[in-house]
Amino acid sequence: MSSSKYVAKSQSRRTFFLNSSMASLGLLVGGKAAWASRAGNIFGGKPDSKFAGVQIGVITYSFRSLPGSVGQVLQYVVDSGISAIELMGDAVEEYAGKPAEAEKGHDQAMRQAHTKEVAEWRANVAMDKFEEIRKMYHKAGVHIYAFKPDALNANNTDAEIEYALRVAKALGAVSVTVELPRDAAHSKRLGELGEKHKVYIGYHAHTQATDTAWDVALGQSPYNSMNLDCGHYIAAGGNNNKETLLALIAAKHDRITSMHIKDRKVKNAGGQNMPWGQGDTPIKEILTLLKEKKYKIPATIELEYDVPAGSDAVKETKVCVAYAKAALQG
Repeated sequence: MSSSKYVAKSQSRRTFFLNSSMASLGLLVGGKAAWASRAGNIFGGKPDSKFAGVQIGVITYSFRSLPGSVGQVLQYVVDSGISAIELMGDAVEEYAGKPAEAEKGHDQAMRQAHTKEVAEWRANVAMDKFEEIRKMYHKAGVHIYAFKPDALNANNTDAEIEYALRVAKALGAVSVTVELPRDAAHSKRLGELGEKHKVYIGYHAHTQATDTAWDVALGQSPYNSMNLDCGHYIAAGGNNNKETLLALIAAKHDRITSMHIKDRKVKNAGGQNMPWGQGDTPIKEILTLLKEKKYKIPATIELEYDVPAGSDAVKETKVCVAYAKAALQG
């Protein structure tokens, strides 16, 4: 297909979904007050982004261009009309009192001292503040289904990893998410600790994703699982395509604890992140598969394309919600 025909087709597809969902939601061009009024009428003041049985969520990273305290992130999620989140660790740990790092540019000895201080804090901190976060989000109608802390790496102590898993449970999350390790010994270690705490370890991959990339980790523990990024999988190109992605989801659905949804072009077309409907990720087909097969896998909006002038991350996240709703209810 020529590039001009491809763009025209993509824009037409995107326009259809946006127009359909704008008509049904009636809130994309409104501000916070309009959303609050609409939400009050439909959801009793709380957001609801489960459409046709498919839970649409969002990751904190989508709002990285905005101030990011625990309370601010919650407001963005509610303003986006979303009722579930993969919550990243920085704001969570700050809220709970994690020792602050010294000003940037400090020397190696200070960095090492801070790393040790944080490890000791994580090993001993109570769960009260994390339970407060869960209650705060629950009261607003937002469920935390996954937790992504920077405490699950090979250089973290077992105590830090177990801390991350205890925090996940305190937040109400089913899984933690982390990059897929290159070292099989580390995924084995994480799987064993996940099994101990009954918390799944969801492994995320970028463009190294293949149909077999997770096989070693999945074979090591029933608590090792997939945090499948559909956009990265497609962008990798090679043997990865729409058909293989849908087949992978179908084959591994019982081992996928969450997935990331973004629209990317394939590698040989540049691999760029695109507004939904303008890339090569088969978003509608993915969501339709979840709906038709009743797979209970949260579909996480990860806003990675450039926010257009005059817009912001919340408005663009709402556009993605609208696209997902139209795809599932169309």
